[in-house]
Amino acid sequence: MLYGGESALLTGGEACRIHGLRNVPDTGDEIHLLVPHERKLHNYGYVVVERTQRLPRTVNRGGRPLADVTRATLDVSRRQTEVRPVRALMSEVVQRRYSSFERLSHELAHGSQRGSAVPRLVLSELASGQESVAEMDARRVWERSGLPEPVWNKKLYDGEGRFVAKPDAWFDDVGLAWEVDSLSFHLQVVDGFDRTLARNGRYAVAGVLVLQTLPSRLRTEPDKVVAELRAAHAAAAARVRPNVRIAS
Repeated sequence: MLYGGESALLTGGEACRIHGLRNVPDTGDEIHLLVPHERKLHNYGYVVVERTQRLPRTVNRGGRPLADVTRATLDVSRRQTEVRPVRALMSEVVQRRYSSFERLSHELAHGSQRGSAVPRLVLSELASGQESVAEMDARRVWERSGLPEPVWNKKLYDGEGRFVAKPDAWFDDVGLAWEVDSLSFHLQVVDGFDRTLARNGRYAVAGVLVLQTLPSRLRTEPDKVVAELRAAHAAAAARVRPNVRIAS
């Protein structure tokens, strides 16, 4: 920051970590600074200097001037060549309400286009309705199943208008819910396990068949998950469809 001067902002991976994000791509010792375009600074050692005409909103954390989360996320994402780390970061940003799909899209459209291919791909995935890396993996597994496309992340109500759940995927043709449930959610989220039990209870009362899948199996056992998904769909089709509907 001394090298960057008073107008410099910390952005990229280090700024994301200071903001409190967990799924930040490994950037090594790199420190990414934003400085006004008229400044004649250059990269120096582990310091990457980016001159910009679009300095973002400043957020002060512990006396450190940071780029806001949206800009910091895009700045680190544009420097990645692998898709999965960017999926993990952007999904966390959206899920934990640090930013939104709309703000990320606006920043990507109006910012530097260098290295924009990977974040653009991830944003297109988020636009289809998946809210987490696991749910993106689930979509790729579903694509191999040959089943009709489910509705992703929509609220479900019973015949009396009472909220049932917001399944990761909902096969409306047969009334099947598919939930990608991770152990980390139960451990990290307050009352996570209790919330999952309560959700499953509401499914049972509404007569909804639900398939639960661990996120890790989407990557390690995709063929088995495809078989289970097909079997669950067939089982749901053999029953009377429950009187439930997705939110309009």
